[in-house]
Amino acid sequence: MKKPKTLQSIFQHYVKWIFLSSLIGVGCGVASTIFLRTLELTTEFREAHSWLLFLLPLGGLIVGGAYHYWGKSVEAGNNLIIDEFHDLKNVVPFRMAPLVLFGTLATHLFGGSAGREGTAVQMGGSIADQFTRIFKMTPEDRRTLLMAGMAGGFGSVFGVPFAGTIFGLEVLAIGKLHLWALVECATAAFTAHYVTQLLGVHHTSYVHPTLEIPNSFVFWASVTFAGVLFGLTAKLFALMTEQIKASFKKIFPYLPIRALIGGAFISLVFFLVPLTTRYAGLGVSIIVDALKAPLPAYDWIGKLTFTAFTLGVGFKGGEVTPLLFIGAALGNALSGFLPIPLPILAVMGFVAVFAGAANTPLACTIMALELFGPQIGIYALVACFVSYAVSGHRGIYHAQRVHKRKNSRIILSLVQIRVSVKRVLADSERRKK
Repeated sequence: MKKPKTLQSIFQHYVKWIFLSSLIGVGCGVASTIFLRTLELTTEFREAHSWLLFLLPLGGLIVGGAYHYWGKSVEAGNNLIIDEFHDLKNVVPFRMAPLVLFGTLATHLFGGSAGREGTAVQMGGSIADQFTRIFKMTPEDRRTLLMAGMAGGFGSVFGVPFAGTIFGLEVLAIGKLHLWALVECATAAFTAHYVTQLLGVHHTSYVHPTLEIPNSFVFWASVTFAGVLFGLTAKLFALMTEQIKASFKKIFPYLPIRALIGGAFISLVFFLVPLTTRYAGLGVSIIVDALKAPLPAYDWIGKLTFTAFTLGVGFKGGEVTPLLFIGAALGNALSGFLPIPLPILAVMGFVAVFAGAANTPLACTIMALELFGPQIGIYALVACFVSYAVSGHRGIYHAQRVHKRKNSRIILSLVQIRVSVKRVLADSERRKK
């Protein structure tokens, strides 16, 4: 039987972990700064030299060759970190950080459709796990390191330390929050975020919608229906990426050739249909536009297809920014059919497709609050949890464990939350009168 911890031991525990998590946060912040700065320069260079899009096959050969010869042990990316959390075997190799940085920059230089979250989280996890050797960590301590590294990477790359904290606690298992590492993840996420700020990184600034919450049944039924569509889109993205990866791997087992041929196909589409070049790279400017004014209704499926193909054939980069693009563009398109204002619906899609694909509805709700203000909270909450409920158990992180299976009671709970919010608002109005 274990003796209860004394105040002294508790104090020593948190002093130790706040120190270690701060070091991890500094490492994540510096790594994210280097990554974001070089990614910005890379994107600007590609946009100034559009002919680089037609060298994407060369980019595939370079990225595929780098991972085939030096990165086989880290090719699984975020899934490797999640797997290590559940089944501790070997320390995540430090070379994961420079390899994924190089691979992502090469992907973006030649116009591959990819993101940045995966890169930051992989760098954060690999940096954090090096402390295992330095400080002779126990298995449980090593799990804490990995979570703190993921939180630091996510929080710093998007400028959302609260969401980064919850992401580190939520992403490892479906239906479970690992709250025992809350202080460690928060310390790493906030430290990393402030380090990037001190080093001069400026994150994308989004417009804050200022619309009042309607209370009609039709409106909330439409919000729920939109959440279902966002969840099904998240599921489609995960399945398409997985199927493309499996099919290409079967036909072209040699990764460099697989990425070269995949890159050649994307370049050919860019050449034949110049309009599709809007789906190259991150697409942040289009995300910003999607929150303000109508876009072509096909933008979401265009970005989904190009990203699934880019990542499926072996290029590197994250999935999250493309998922934000897909969700915002889908919400933008749905605003022509659903009785929900365009900015609200686009913001809902922005976070809800990601929530369904990553199985992180709480982190995504908090991300919406950080990026768009508290007035968006109830919409994001409903959209994210409905998307999560219908997106299935296999998302972009197939190494996630299922702690508690999803079921329809999630949607029922959201209806009850909405009723409670409505009552609170009504009581508030009565008191004002």
